[in-house]
Amino acid sequence: MSETPASKIGARQTPAGPTKGLPPRLRKFIGTVAMLALVIVWALAAMALAQGRVTTLPGYAQFFAYVFLGIGWVIPAAFIIRWMQKYDRRPETL
Repeated sequence: MSETPASKIGARQTPAGPTKGLPPRLRKFIGTVAMLALVIVWALAAMALAQGRVTTLPGYAQFFAYVFLGIGWVIPAAFIIRWMQKYDRRPETL
């Protein structure tokens, strides 16, 4: 059984070598809280806009506004998910 040097204890290993940054567990917790905040804020803002300004638009513009308000949160959520998965590649799963 080989011993690891004390300097490498606690360092996460990826195919490229040790990485620095937040531990995956903390990164996922922060990302989860950020996702919940994003969804809540987006939903409240979408409801406020849908009740007020969107109803005065012509039909085709309402359609595009509702599409954007309904799925627009996916793009920021994708960046949060990508950040949550950063440096989380274990060699046994590659």
